[in-house]
Amino acid sequence: MRDWRLIERLASFSLLLIFLVASTGCQTVGNAAKTAYRSAYYATVETFGVHKRDILKKKVTQARDEQSDAEEEFTDALTKLKQIYAFNGGDLEKQYNQLNTKYESAAEKAADVKERILSIETVAGDLFREWEAEIDEIKTVSLKVKSKKTLITTRERYHGMLAALKKAELSMGPVLTKFKDHVLFLKHNLNAAAIASLKGEALNIQGDISALIAEMNSSIKTANAFIDSL
Repeated sequence: MRDWRLIERLASFSLLLIFLVASTGCQTVGNAAKTAYRSAYYATVETFGVHKRDILKKKVTQARDEQSDAEEEFTDALTKLKQIYAFNGGDLEKQYNQLNTKYESAAEKAADVKERILSIETVAGDLFREWEAEIDEIKTVSLKVKSKKTLITTRERYHGMLAALKKAELSMGPVLTKFKDHVLFLKHNLNAAAIASLKGEALNIQGDISALIAEMNSSIKTANAFIDSL
């Protein structure tokens, strides 16, 4: 089993050196520096037998795990919302604080998922460009054809997986917006009458969160299938 933490630390050290060299030579290093940055990372991890396909698999696994964590946060938020709208008395401010904490945790996890998806796209782009270039180097026609077919199949699976991840990630935004609206309303109206007035809205957002959770579970299954195919 690979020690990913050790590999990541060593790769990060190499990346830091590249960044320091680039930043001292030019103020606006831009895309060229980013490319060099990634090249140094790939070169480092390849010394441990880790290639772009392995890195992509790792990134997708991380994105799946982040989405699973986000799904748990939204599930907890849904539970807390139901508790508040069934509230019969007591410390409303405490209930609000707990709900706000749930909102902040869900928003943080949603941001993490978005970052993971961006990292997947970067590695996948590098992998497929390398794959295409290496196919051009194959001289045996039968092997070239087989490699092209494998590339096409892998790319199709990748795009399906990415679409599922993005769909779930994009669905989080509107739900978080509504969630925040409820949190702010409760902050300004910490009384039983205000809570009672939101019964209809409460059912709407609970339905939205339930639909989002189902979407995320579907996305997680798609990510698992892609991971298994690599």
